[in-house]
Amino acid sequence: MAKVSILLCLVLLVTLGVVISVSFANNIEVKSKSVETSKKETKVVHTTSKHKEKGGVKENDNHNAGSDVHKEEKKKKKKEHGVHKKDDQHDANKSDGAKKHGDKKKSADHVEIGNDSDGEKEHKVKKKGEHGDSDDDDDDDDDETDTDDDTDDDPDDDEDDDDEDEVERDDKIGLYELKKGNLTVKLTNWGASIMSLYFPDKNGKSGDIVLGYDSVKTYKTDKVYFGATVGRVANRIGKAQFKLNGKEYKTIANDGKNTLHGGTKGFGDVVWSVTKHQYDGKKPHIVFTYTSPDGDQGFPGELNVTVTYRLVRENELSVVMEANPKDKATPVNLAHHSYWNLGGHNAGDILSEEIQILGSSYTPVDGELIPTGQISPVKGTPYDFLQLRPIKDNMKELQTGYDINYCLDGKADKMRKIVELVDKNSGRKMELSGNQPGLQFYTGGMLKDIMGKNGTVYKAFAGLCLETQSYPDALNHPKFPSQIVEPGKKYKHTMLFKFSIV
Repeated sequence: MAKVSILLCLVLLVTLGVVISVSFANNIEVKSKSVETSKKETKVVHTTSKHKEKGGVKENDNHNAGSDVHKEEKKKKKKEHGVHKKDDQHDANKSDGAKKHGDKKKSADHVEIGNDSDGEKEHKVKKKGEHGDSDDDDDDDDDETDTDDDTDDDPDDDEDDDDEDEVERDDKIGLYELKKGNLTVKLTNWGASIMSLYFPDKNGKSGDIVLGYDSVKTYKTDKVYFGATVGRVANRIGKAQFKLNGKEYKTIANDGKNTLHGGTKGFGDVVWSVTKHQYDGKKPHIVFTYTSPDGDQGFPGELNVTVTYRLVRENELSVVMEANPKDKATPVNLAHHSYWNLGGHNAGDILSEEIQILGSSYTPVDGELIPTGQISPVKGTPYDFLQLRPIKDNMKELQTGYDINYCLDGKADKMRKIVELVDKNSGRKMELSGNQPGLQFYTGGMLKDIMGKNGTVYKAFAGLCLETQSYPDALNHPKFPSQIVEPGKKYKHTMLFKFSIV
């Protein structure tokens, strides 16, 4: 009996041990599964985190790209070597009736522009190209703005040249801008032309004071030389011919029997290269260059031409035109052809503006506006503007207004004050200094219903031209100042426009 009891106890103990073991094993298995489940969940969470990171990386990449663009835009805005493109809003701005002071300039539709990509292009900074005028290749400062009798109030001319945009010769049409203080000038390399010039009035409101068009495309069909650089010989050549060194030359007649502003494809009708451009800084400037080939419009010899626009000092615009004949003597007479209206390009006529022209003599002309060869005093004539007075004072004696060359006082080749122009309504005043012997004063009498900027229609006397120059038809009048430039010599024509408030 005792043995049976012991055996029964052993069986119970074994059974209890087995139960405990099984229970312990099950507990371990549950814990293991729980751990596995936890690990799987951790992996899922981790995978989700990596996906978000990729998304974040992508967003960061895009952000960086945007930041680069922003920096580039900021850089462009600061240096403005990127040009502000405009929409072509005035393809039909051509006026069939428009003529230039006798301005019978032909439409520029015939001009071949092989590199023009349908009008405006963006100007981008590129590697510096070669300069056609070897005398001035690296003339960063050139003293072009030292225009007041060899004095310069601004001795630090070169400080901002380090930031200058040196660009390759660019033969596509573009829009360019210069800005300093209160002055903003917009230009195009079509004709090396000024498109607009903004300056505030007496109330501080900025206004555009030159006539022109909204679109460069319209300049290509322009007939009145808005803002253009004209040449090789500006103004008129009688009977479209002249003699030089015993040889007779025939130029292209585009004004009746005469040549006007260089012919049918003068310098105002071609694409100039841009070799330097600095939007702002101490002396914002742009340099246009053009090479006129031998025989161009009938003129002898290849001619390298440079025009530099520069904002200097306070509210001053310097314009410097230079030319170098390559191997033949040739006539050169360049002129700048902006139409000014100090009241604003859309302010109506300029007849109430007051003007002083420091020229005691003028060159009388015949019915075709060709000088007779005489030089006459202005005293006692409608041409007397030796004292500041309204333009309209003696206009009754002139059916189409003024279109005459003044023989300027003072010594040619020296900078001196030539003109003072005042608009009392706006309070704007402009003074012009120059180094040329003559000045063509034209009051825009031949302007006729020309569709201009912002839908403005320019009528007669909407703007006036102040074209510093040699005398018209000087090639056929030996007593007039010579226009002939020999190889190895340089033609240099300087103007300085000073703007202020009266």
